[in-house]
Amino acid sequence: MRAAQVLPSTGLELEHPMSLAVYENYADAQRAVDYLSDKDFGVAGPVIVGIDLKSVERVTGRLTRGKVAAAGALSGLWIGLFVAFLFTLVDRRGDTGALLTTPLVGAVFGLIWSRLGFVATTRGGTRDFSSISQVVATKYEVMVEHRLAEQARALLAAMPPV
Repeated sequence: MRAAQVLPSTGLELEHPMSLAVYENYADAQRAVDYLSDKDFGVAGPVIVGIDLKSVERVTGRLTRGKVAAAGALSGLWIGLFVAFLFTLVDRRGDTGALLTTPLVGAVFGLIWSRLGFVATTRGGTRDFSSISQVVATKYEVMVEHRLAEQARALLAAMPPV
């Protein structure tokens, strides 16, 4: 059995990985790998690993019934317009009534569906805001195969400061 650290099905695997350095931001880790590349180090080997992960959620605004209804109606309108366009492509009679009625039906459906979702998720005043979530690393570690670690460390020791 092979002793390897593997990230499933990504092709990112190192046999006996060793840490070269830990950087406070991704740009510094990328700069180190770029420097190794400039010095003809086999850059197919190094891996930049985000460590100390945290979830960050940025609140972007308050959700109101009006905002949710407008967004749902607009979304339904666009879907209805797309469906109406598809109908006109296959309609042999040349009837353009679907171009008017289908987007309106879509808008009404989107409005109702969004209102139902809003009521279901904001019962008791919880979760009545919009937000964007992402997982970010607080530090970045550059790793290489153990057999290349000393060569890479020697090259990085000669890297000029920023």
